[in-house]
Amino acid sequence: MGPAKNLKYEDRYDAFDNGKVLANKKKGSLPAMGWNSWNAFGSNNTEALTKLMADKIVELGLDKLGYEYIVLDDGCYKPERVEGRLVNNPEKFASGFKSLADYIHAKGLKFGMYNDIGEKLCSGAAVGTCGYEDVDTQDYVNWDIDFIKVDNCYYLWDNATFSNPENARYVYAPNIKGIRIESLDSAESELELSSYIELSAVNDAKITGPVAKIENDYVTGIGTFDGTGPQYSPIDERSSELHFEIEVEEAGLYRLYVNYATGKEEGVGSWLQLGISNSTTGNLIENDSAELFFDDFLEETELSESFVWSEAIDIRLTAGKNVIRIMNHRRQENTLHSYATFLEGLNAAKADHDIRLSICEWGKTQPQNWGKKIGDSWRILNDITFNVGDDGDNGSCRWKDDYTPSITSQYNKAVIMDEFAGLDKGWNDPDMLVVGMDGVTEVMARTHMALWCMMNSPLMLGMDLRRVQKGDSIYQIIANERLIALNQDSLGIQAKRVYCSLALDTPDTTYVRNLDRVDIIAKPLSDNSFALCFVNVSEQDNNSEYAILLDTILGYIGEKMPDVDSWAKAKGFEVTDIWTGENVTADVLTTDRAFVVNGLKACDHAIYRIKML
Repeated sequence: MGPAKNLKYEDRYDAFDNGKVLANKKKGSLPAMGWNSWNAFGSNNTEALTKLMADKIVELGLDKLGYEYIVLDDGCYKPERVEGRLVNNPEKFASGFKSLADYIHAKGLKFGMYNDIGEKLCSGAAVGTCGYEDVDTQDYVNWDIDFIKVDNCYYLWDNATFSNPENARYVYAPNIKGIRIESLDSAESELELSSYIELSAVNDAKITGPVAKIENDYVTGIGTFDGTGPQYSPIDERSSELHFEIEVEEAGLYRLYVNYATGKEEGVGSWLQLGISNSTTGNLIENDSAELFFDDFLEETELSESFVWSEAIDIRLTAGKNVIRIMNHRRQENTLHSYATFLEGLNAAKADHDIRLSICEWGKTQPQNWGKKIGDSWRILNDITFNVGDDGDNGSCRWKDDYTPSITSQYNKAVIMDEFAGLDKGWNDPDMLVVGMDGVTEVMARTHMALWCMMNSPLMLGMDLRRVQKGDSIYQIIANERLIALNQDSLGIQAKRVYCSLALDTPDTTYVRNLDRVDIIAKPLSDNSFALCFVNVSEQDNNSEYAILLDTILGYIGEKMPDVDSWAKAKGFEVTDIWTGENVTADVLTTDRAFVVNGLKACDHAIYRIKML
């Protein structure tokens, strides 16, 4: 089994922003709400525990607030397929998945499950959906599921988690030293005055994007950043190509030779994509008939610096300027294709299904670029916590971490990703709520909940709900109707950061990981009001005053509001504290049409709804 040699155009990098979806993906769904088993129980969830969680959702009245999906995560199947099919773990899920779905549906809730586009699940169970998409999706339809979370461990065509690191050979081009082009008939060559031309990657080509770089006398890193960790911003280009510009007088066929050396590690691989564009600006071909002249492995070399010339590759040049694109976008294209194959299976099993597809590839392949084509949401980073619980063990999470598992590492990335989300696309997913887990104080939990609601994140509870009582502090956080209304507002617009004390010029797009700061984020709402949140990201109290003018806010979000012009004519404003529902206009609104807070405790926030009078 190998990656698809001939991807559909819609799977291609050049088509990511053409506005077309794959496999009849449905649009218009608001962020999903519910409960997922992973944070509370890890792989040790059971049928009995799942039923208890469904019972608690109803008992607490959370279903009436929108929490409707009960999702089984990893650990629910037998570790091996039986006659090629998924089978329930008989010790933990004795009654089977259809029976459990019936129980959950009888309570007015919806049922969700889990799989992986790789060969195994992240737990190691050899039941990944790769190669079994048709039979698995038929089983999911037969089990009457409403939601499916699909992970990315043991993925064959990338060096994904637990996969063979050498699989990087699929997702990076070889190191490139140069190219040679000759006419098919050298006597009639239009390439200057000689029968061929040889160009250097270092001296004669342009590197696009931030990934590739010059190393000695060659270019390396032609591919896409691994976005699993928090190091890189999601904004702007996340991949690199190598462009050679060449001009010919007449269109025709030519031969191209590539001077290359292969590897099997992050930054250098063996798979080359070769395309031609007549554009000298950017790296996108706008034409749906864009052609790749080569999309396959090159013969491996002994070392990643053992350069050889490739076999001839036939290309067609147009009269005038041509841009030869040396590239590898397979990290994104293969992953998109695998998720699309799964969605196609669901469509074949039940054409009118309304199953939500939650893409869980941890931001590795920059899913903000392509997730909108097939998914309802896409994870933007690795797990928010690696310390999950068990029956009786609450697990833990942190406010900050140098790597991924924390509230702020997820927030720092998600807060500048608003332009990737929407009703016509889908939702950025900074992972499940960790409210109620050890290590998360009540202040942290309140801020966490407020930020996830402002950013239109899926609201998937992750705690053992037996720890919650109606009216207690945890309940008051997860059941605040005014807060949930922001997340589920029908306008469907993620909040935008309109102020950052460490990025004053471009707060909406600058990736900031330093937590010693205050952010202000604003979210347009369907009734032409907006929500405004001041957040102290630091673990230290901040006693300063922070104010923002209404005109500044509208400058960032005005074009997203139903009637921004009416705000210029407003004679007054009403400011409501979203947590309490109290009118706090006198405390927050200044006479010069600005909104102000005077100090914020560590990890704390203030959140308001602003209406015109």
